[in-house]
Amino acid sequence: MKKPSFFERITGSIRLESQDDGFSDAHLEDDVSDAPSEWHAAEEPEDGELPVDMYQTRDAIVIRALVAGVSPDDLNISITRDMVTLKGVREEVQEAPDEDYYHRELFWGSFSRSIVLPEEIVIDEAEAREKHGLLEIILPKLDKGRSARLNVKSLHSK
Repeated sequence: MKKPSFFERITGSIRLESQDDGFSDAHLEDDVSDAPSEWHAAEEPEDGELPVDMYQTRDAIVIRALVAGVSPDDLNISITRDMVTLKGVREEVQEAPDEDYYHRELFWGSFSRSIVLPEEIVIDEAEAREKHGLLEIILPKLDKGRSARLNVKSLHSK
């Protein structure tokens, strides 16, 4: 049996080859059930990936994301000096039965996104604000050229 391609593993699909390869519809279900659990990723609900814009100003790195339909209380933003992780949940309010939908393109459920920052930031001065569904995170850049004079204290007792 040929090892599944990367695409087949992430989608959970199995490509049917000619009968010479020993595949048939009768064996398909057996082959899928014997596949390693990571091949079934499409069957398990996963976090959606939140699309973002990231740009820099002279003093800060700015990250923007559309979070319409998500309460600020349902957003979790964690920051380190070189990474930002956004997590949240967009709860679906279904106003019609599934069979009455013509299109379903909006993402509902949990989402997350980890972003490696291009340079270090000052964590304590970071800000996050949301207006009309647009989340904006302002991350002040660490000033590596900044220096301060350090006074030396004498520990000699008198």
